[in-house]
Amino acid sequence: MNQTTPDPIVVELLNNLSKTRKDLLNGIIKSLNSAGTFADVLPELEGSMLKFLDAQRLTVYQNARDGQEIIAKYKTGQELFEIRLPLSANSIAGYVAMSGTAIRIDDVYNAESLQKIHKTLTFNNQFDKRSGFRSRSMMVVPIKNSGPLLGVLQVINKVSGMAFVDDDSKLAAYLASLLGKKFHEEFEATDSPYDLLIKRELITQAEVEEFQKRTKKEKVSMSSLLVQEKKISHELIAASLASYYQVPFMRYDPNISLPKHLLKNLNMSYLRRQLWAPLAGDLNEEILILIDDPSDFARQMEIQRALPAKKYIFRVGFPEDILQYLGGGGVSSFLHGLAGKLENEDVEDGERVDDGVDASEINENESTVIQLVNRLIIDASRAGASDIHVEPGKGKAPSSVRLRIDGVCRQALEIPSTHIKAVLSRIKIMARMDIAERRKPQDGKIMVKVNNKPLELRVATIPTVMGESAVMRVLASGSGVSFDNLNLSERNYHELERLMQTPQGILLVVGPTGSGKTTTLHSVIGRINTPERKIWTAEDPVEITQPGLQQVQIDHKIGFNFAAALRSFLRADPDVILIGEMRDEETAHSGIEASLTGHLVFSTLHTNSAPETVIRLLDLGLDPLNFADALLGILAQRLVRTLCAACKQGYKAQEQEWERLRRLYGEQYWEELGYRRDETTLFQPNGCGKCSKTGYKGRTGIHELLVNSKRVTEKIAHRATAEQLRQVGMEEGMRTLIQDGVMKVLKGQIDLSQLFRVAVE
Repeated sequence: MNQTTPDPIVVELLNNLSKTRKDLLNGIIKSLNSAGTFADVLPELEGSMLKFLDAQRLTVYQNARDGQEIIAKYKTGQELFEIRLPLSANSIAGYVAMSGTAIRIDDVYNAESLQKIHKTLTFNNQFDKRSGFRSRSMMVVPIKNSGPLLGVLQVINKVSGMAFVDDDSKLAAYLASLLGKKFHEEFEATDSPYDLLIKRELITQAEVEEFQKRTKKEKVSMSSLLVQEKKISHELIAASLASYYQVPFMRYDPNISLPKHLLKNLNMSYLRRQLWAPLAGDLNEEILILIDDPSDFARQMEIQRALPAKKYIFRVGFPEDILQYLGGGGVSSFLHGLAGKLENEDVEDGERVDDGVDASEINENESTVIQLVNRLIIDASRAGASDIHVEPGKGKAPSSVRLRIDGVCRQALEIPSTHIKAVLSRIKIMARMDIAERRKPQDGKIMVKVNNKPLELRVATIPTVMGESAVMRVLASGSGVSFDNLNLSERNYHELERLMQTPQGILLVVGPTGSGKTTTLHSVIGRINTPERKIWTAEDPVEITQPGLQQVQIDHKIGFNFAAALRSFLRADPDVILIGEMRDEETAHSGIEASLTGHLVFSTLHTNSAPETVIRLLDLGLDPLNFADALLGILAQRLVRTLCAACKQGYKAQEQEWERLRRLYGEQYWEELGYRRDETTLFQPNGCGKCSKTGYKGRTGIHELLVNSKRVTEKIAHRATAEQLRQVGMEEGMRTLIQDGVMKVLKGQIDLSQLFRVAVE
């Protein structure tokens, strides 16, 4: 053990000690250096420490390393006894352990002086009553090694005077630092939160320091940088943090719900800013606290004030896990801090900005509202959100912000009711809307840069009975998905590839909003995008760009709609035309006419299935014969959440579940799959750090492709029902959305619960 280097004031004090006390100190240091553990040497050290501190009694507590108490061990005869104290402000040593602050008390029986230190602080006189010993003055010092708490040194009654003085406190603190070095070695503690990773050569000290600078500049967590950029597993980071903080680590557990009785007097925004969460327990007994830094004594005392319990158990966790417990998954603690900051600020509207503002540049000199909206966009983009929902609360209740990630909305943030209008005004200013108009819906667009990459957001504001609501759809510009990565079944892959090579006709991709229709169309277009073909696209908005395409943005304000764009394209010598949506009779008629006059036309429609699309278009007034001649095929699709590849758990299906899969796919078609129950492993969600403990990561498509044929043409011409068209299609090889989903369940990509979220039997 290396000897602690004291500060100059303590050095002077040590130099002025008597020879006897210097010899005592040297003996203490020598014994600590030579001992295996502190417990081994305590009996012979206790007398020397008492003489060195001029005290009658002392107790040395060690951190129990379970995050919930401190323990002192002592011998009486041959018996070993323990004193266990909870981390709590109810006892003197427990208070010092929680606060990390040294205290000196002249008379421990003076209740008024104790309550000046903390209102719940009391002295337990049971030992005095049993032993006849009379405690008077006391020095209590935290034992640390420049980091988390390792123990507490409690010194009682000065021998040569009525009370301890400043010099005594300095000597006690120096002795505690020597004990801190010993405990640090004995506990095999590390020197920094990421020291274990450095020792394993997973990262260098210089890289740690650089990442720490970036966490402040970019407002991201250290754990996310280590995982994303250094590819270090969450488990190793957790082990490193536990080794440093000397308390157990705890990951997010979706089965744990925060106790309502502990939250009733707590503000969720406050908890998100402070980054701690009460996970279990009762104020009359003990409560379990998850916190990102258990060595933050100021926050520990704040927890004690907010939740005055008898005992506290601390666990260390990742900031993102704590936010997930608090309903703030997907956004940073910095954003929650900004939202909390609004509560202490006067109401103010946003300020006008230039086009193409760089949202990633968080300027702390700007108003909090501007910083908050910019940061919200950054965090939504990083979390992979497709939509940002800003929803007003009732009366003075805070407004909520939810992010749609992988098709599921997650609570992300709360905005004080006093500032929601300012936040909405800022969004409307960035989208070039009328901030004075709050009575009718408005549409706009925001163009920003995040880390020098363009990002477009389509904004819609809608008045509700609670106030204005806003939805921002995140449109990340860039290249689309490769056709080979659409996860099509073998039949759908080959049929779709054949149809897209046809020189003329119309191919439709259908499904609800957000089902990936545009992505699929661009994947198909990318497959046939060659120098020999002239391709025009009309989209609203243009989300995906490809070289070689002539892409046009629809602008309804000037009357330039899909039908007008299609008429213009026909005068521009096209080979292939993509129309964003056939939403009216004129566009549908023009598309059919274009496909009948030698052009290959692609478009989308909001319908539930491929057969129903035919009925919908005929209801728009299309001629059945012309439509039947023009149609190549209809691809219906949905997006379904995929199981996390890192943590999904395999299992053998029970007979009941296997029979359900058979029924869903169809008894008459089941044998074509070639699966046997005893040979097939199904998978279910589990939850890990990579999927935010949800068990799901990313999305894939399920598809239903109706290919036109002579029989299908005949049915369309005679206005057959959707069920009749479905029956013909299935006889010719089409498989429904549910059937395609069952195939992906058997392949271990998805589970039935997610399939039924997007498709019905």
